[in-house]
Amino acid sequence: MGRIIKWLFYLLVLGGIALVAYAYVGPYFGADFSPPQTEIRQPVELNGN
Repeated sequence: MGRIIKWLFYLLVLGGIALVAYAYVGPYFGADFSPPQTEIRQPVELNGN
């Protein structure tokens, strides 16, 4: 049982390292992580008249 938990821990750590590496290296391979930037204008009523 201890061996299974140890391997799951190793896989979790390896997956975390892979995720961080993908976040840093991904933009060089064409992955775009930036959100689309659009301006939103919405009228606001003050005093509710």
